[in-house]
Amino acid sequence: MVAISRHYEERFAGVKTAFENNFEAQDEIGASVAISLEGEIVVDLWGGHLSRDKTTLWTENTITNVWSSTKTMAAMCLLVLADKGELDLHAPVSRYWPEFAAAGKDKVEVRHFMSHMAGLSGMDTPVEGDAMYDWDWMVRELAAQAPWWEPGTVSGYHALTQGHLLGEVVRRITGQTLGAFYKQEIADPLGADFHIGTPDSEFSRISPLETPKSSPAIADADSIAARTFKNPAVDAAQAMDDGWRKAEIPAANGHGNARSIVRAQTPMANGGEAFGKQILSEAGTRRVFEQQASGIDLVLGIPLVLGMGYGINNPDMPLGPNKNIAFWGGYGGSIVLIDQDARLCMSYVMNRMEPGLTGDLRGFSLIMAAYQALA
Repeated sequence: MVAISRHYEERFAGVKTAFENNFEAQDEIGASVAISLEGEIVVDLWGGHLSRDKTTLWTENTITNVWSSTKTMAAMCLLVLADKGELDLHAPVSRYWPEFAAAGKDKVEVRHFMSHMAGLSGMDTPVEGDAMYDWDWMVRELAAQAPWWEPGTVSGYHALTQGHLLGEVVRRITGQTLGAFYKQEIADPLGADFHIGTPDSEFSRISPLETPKSSPAIADADSIAARTFKNPAVDAAQAMDDGWRKAEIPAANGHGNARSIVRAQTPMANGGEAFGKQILSEAGTRRVFEQQASGIDLVLGIPLVLGMGYGINNPDMPLGPNKNIAFWGGYGGSIVLIDQDARLCMSYVMNRMEPGLTGDLRGFSLIMAAYQALA
């Protein structure tokens, strides 16, 4: 068998079988899956290799770029600040970031950042060279830009810009970068080996990615979707660059594995507490389900129900049998799921990327196996 088990409860043996099947039938190269229940890890599996030549194993401590699964960490930072009373999610962004009021954005609220409704899914000024790694330049340009649609009316996936928008709110309130705040308030207390801005010391255990051979096609070159992915544009291979790894791009460049994501996100599924640490109040975690947007997303073109920083389970895109399920995923296939009804948290992380932005059979098969175990 390809999969190596560090720990799994016997009733979740079906998850191990589904994980192994991904290698046998879904062309998996290297991957990990983890699940917590009632605040404790019940599944922690990893297996495969770092590349198709199968010369180096994916080990217990292998990490890789998880793309937009990083967004759940950024959102959690904002929820922590709101829970502390230092941030009002319904306040105008300009209360914390005065320059952001430019170009008619004085009524944009922090919650619009959380739900991809700010109208800033892409940028007008060309993002060239290493400009995306220059935090001050990015947030200055976003603050000066006019929105592409009326903020608060509809969602349009802020694929890369969301992290800078959320991160600047964190910086204005705390004086810390989002990566530093996340490490201090979430990662270190929970023992989560997940990095937003990865230090050189961790590079030796990063798995490279097998990137898609093609990008998602968008027929209308003038559409908001096309403009979003055109600028800032990212070639998936850029994730292997040192500059990308070290920068803070809280929408896309988090590095971790399934275990580290589950350790960080378990409080969101378990009343704010996990592994002996209280990170938020239970009421603070419930804010995820304050619905902000519902309908066809302008960028992804699929029906989404969005809460505070996460997608919400809905009949058009059901991820499980319970009502209070929140989720997000990353380009290529990684996924994060929190189920507050079952008090379950789950993540899947891999190094072979599929071309889609909304998950694939590998992650979904693991989710189905987890719920079958609970049933």
